[in-house]
Amino acid sequence: MAKKAASPSAGKSSSDSASKAASRAKLMTKGDIYAAISEKTGLSKKQISSLFDGLHDLIGQELGKKGPGQFVVPGLLKLKVVRKPATKAKPGINPFTKQPITIAAKPARNVVRAVPMKALKEMV
Repeated sequence: MAKKAASPSAGKSSSDSASKAASRAKLMTKGDIYAAISEKTGLSKKQISSLFDGLHDLIGQELGKKGPGQFVVPGLLKLKVVRKPATKAKPGINPFTKQPITIAAKPARNVVRAVPMKALKEMV
């Protein structure tokens, strides 16, 4: 069988998608985020840093043992604590080898869930 020659437009589209992926792949660092917010708001980076520190403390209080277990970042997301009970060890089967195994017990734990709000879903 003879191979088909690739059309020039097919090669061009793959390089365009690769360049788009490369430009999108870089994540913002903490400093980049502070600088971007600083430009938008006119506040200094030090003020932005103290704002995030305050938000960190507030979320810790609200999601902690004495808090209500929910925190809403207005217009973006809702953070809530899901308290998962302990599980006992139980027998199971390894799906690859079909050998019987024991699934380990897990202690009770608190898991933080982030639920996006409507505005955030529409933004993306």
